[in-house]
Amino acid sequence: MASKALIPRNRSGEALRQSPTHDSPFLALQQEMNRLFDSFFRSWSGTSPAALLDRPLGSFAPRVDVTETEKTIEVDADMPGLNEKDIEVTLSNAGHALNLRGEKRVEREQKERGYHHLERAFGSFQRTVTLPCAVAENKIEATFKNGVLHVSLPKQAAQSQSARRIPIKTP
Repeated sequence: MASKALIPRNRSGEALRQSPTHDSPFLALQQEMNRLFDSFFRSWSGTSPAALLDRPLGSFAPRVDVTETEKTIEVDADMPGLNEKDIEVTLSNAGHALNLRGEKRVEREQKERGYHHLERAFGSFQRTVTLPCAVAENKIEATFKNGVLHVSLPKQAAQSQSARRIPIKTP
């Protein structure tokens, strides 16, 4: 068998350009390992390892679940280690955006025989949830229990759900 038969070709018979990974099995292995580690850390923390390195020490972004029912929009945000006084909930953008803001302060002190270890981390966070419809601003309720913030946003009464036929005029 001729070596030309092993080279991938397009429909017109021209040899396809080889990528660097085909030339080096070690480069292909390294790229595959990078993909493996990226997918592992992304599933574990929601971000890639490179993004974790870019994040400042002590930064925090709460995970948010948004569910919609016929009458309300429910927002649950996981905020372990925070108190309700550390969190600010606001409605902005004409009632179409829910803003969750706060600051996380962590301080650990350990005194043992012969050493004293003190570690502090501070970081502020902000998450904005775009709401799919207008909400009744005066009926919004927020509760905080066991590190979970729950915000219930009642939908505003619908203006007009029915379709209206528009007549077409001819000149």
